Amino acid sequence: MRAEEGVVPGLWWFEVRNILVVNERRRRITQANTATFLLNLSLLRLRVDQSPDENAVLRLARVHRLSVYDAACLELAQREGLALATLDADLRQAAASEGVALVSRGDETP
Repeated sequence: MRAEEGVVPGLWWFEVRNILVVNERRRRITQANTATFLLNLSLLRLRVDQSPDENAVLRLARVHRLSVYDAACLELAQREGLALATLDADLRQAAASEGVALVSRGDETP
């Protein structure tokens, strides 16, 4: 991600901030942690995709029992031919099933 551009679905902006606020409420992180995370995130080269294939998103959500949000991420990776970065087990399984490469979590042994 540091050397290349990442691509995210349009809803990503909201999802990231929602995750951060939820974790603040659960006292897992502080507002200062959120601010630092968002600052570091702003340093990444990210392109926001606003044109999902509706039929493909719905198919992926139905077939793999994913939320439409997760299916949109999978559809984007599939359409762009990119590896998918996620820690969500169900989404990782769906990606593998669809032949979409996964970004290594870094803690896996090759």
